[in-house]
Amino acid sequence: MSQIATEEPVLHHSIPSAISLEDPQMALHHPDTPQTPQDQNAAQPVSDLPTTATTNSARPPNIFVNSTQTFPTLREYHDPSGLVIEVGHPSVNSQIALDTLRGVYLPVQPYNRIDNRQNNTVAYLHEKTFPPVRSLRPSEKKRILVTGGAGFVGSHLVDRLMLMGHDVIVLDNFFTGNKRNVQHWLGHPHFELVRHDVVDPFMIEVDQIYHLACPASPPHYQYNPIKTVKTSVMGTINMLGLAKRTKARFLLTSTSEVYGDPEEHPQRETYWGHVNPIGPRACYDEGKRVAETLTYSYMHQDDVDVRVARIFNTFGPRMNENDGRVVSNFIMQALKGEQLTVYGDGSQTRSFQYVHDLVDGLILLMNKNYTEPVNLGNPEEYTIRQFAELIRDQISPGTAIKIFPATTDDPQKRKPDITRAKTYLGWEPRFAVRQGLNETITWFKKQVDEGLI
Repeated sequence: MSQIATEEPVLHHSIPSAISLEDPQMALHHPDTPQTPQDQNAAQPVSDLPTTATTNSARPPNIFVNSTQTFPTLREYHDPSGLVIEVGHPSVNSQIALDTLRGVYLPVQPYNRIDNRQNNTVAYLHEKTFPPVRSLRPSEKKRILVTGGAGFVGSHLVDRLMLMGHDVIVLDNFFTGNKRNVQHWLGHPHFELVRHDVVDPFMIEVDQIYHLACPASPPHYQYNPIKTVKTSVMGTINMLGLAKRTKARFLLTSTSEVYGDPEEHPQRETYWGHVNPIGPRACYDEGKRVAETLTYSYMHQDDVDVRVARIFNTFGPRMNENDGRVVSNFIMQALKGEQLTVYGDGSQTRSFQYVHDLVDGLILLMNKNYTEPVNLGNPEEYTIRQFAELIRDQISPGTAIKIFPATTDDPQKRKPDITRAKTYLGWEPRFAVRQGLNETITWFKKQVDEGLI
């Protein structure tokens, strides 16, 4: 992935690659940065964080860096080999070491259970400890609602918000989400999980709403297209109504599908799209377009504070193995030693971003003062066949690739113009596709080994 300098002046902030919890000052300040009395008062002591760990899991050290500096250069988040070692942005105080997150979704051992392979049983542990979270003052802590928070993207967003120290409420009906994605937070005093469908009203007091609830893969949103439209329309109305009543900031996760099969390449946020309103994908494409219309109608009519993210193809751990998306399909087929299936001639292009980059963008967008739609995606473009070969060569070299007829209304090109994100958020992807694929493949292998998929 090319590393493009941001367009605003950069304040360099060097981040140590490993910090021990035993040294609170190291965990909050770089050793080369002088501390003023004001800095020391602002820093949250790491001694306030729980440091115990379960006996059956190895947690990496917690790394939080407290900084008010903005828009650091990409190289400061990479190790000498070019691999990303930290996610988050100092401008919204969301920096977290990648090893800390990996300890959540790729633990050495399960947090809360003991698997016995000999008699094929599982014993769930009553007591467990949690990953350490940042200690925030009451004035700094927010109550954040995440709809669809047990899904693929939602659960990674929940992990980040929890580690940042906020109170998080997850709303999910588990149609495509999975309780397993957030089970490591169950019982935590900052966390609530509610089984609820956003099509029905929900009453709660919150400061921010991340509205992710909606099936996002073709097999899932085409399974019940009427319900998909209801989720996008009625669910968004309910969440916007909640935001209006509580004066919460509202972020809609829209999609690159609002551009349809685009005639503009790459796609800018000002492009109106080329969508078939009655095709098999219309329930999702048009549903999200209406959701955007509703969002800005509430902003203009009722002064609701809104944000809109248009998300491009995203991959990472916790993808549903049966969701029909390119990455999960290719990985599962390669792990099983099956032929990789490509629909169409494989020349159609996609831009794939790793899930941590997306979560960075969502948190930045929520906490910045920019209300226009923003593309969040990786402008690095691959053909579907290239991506199939990339995954095949990492898992099962020599496996055949089989071509099938193209699906209806499948976009031929998809690539974001991220000028807005770089200019107004200071965001651009950090993860190279290969690093993201390595983690994703490792996660899928672990799920297969543990009999979870």
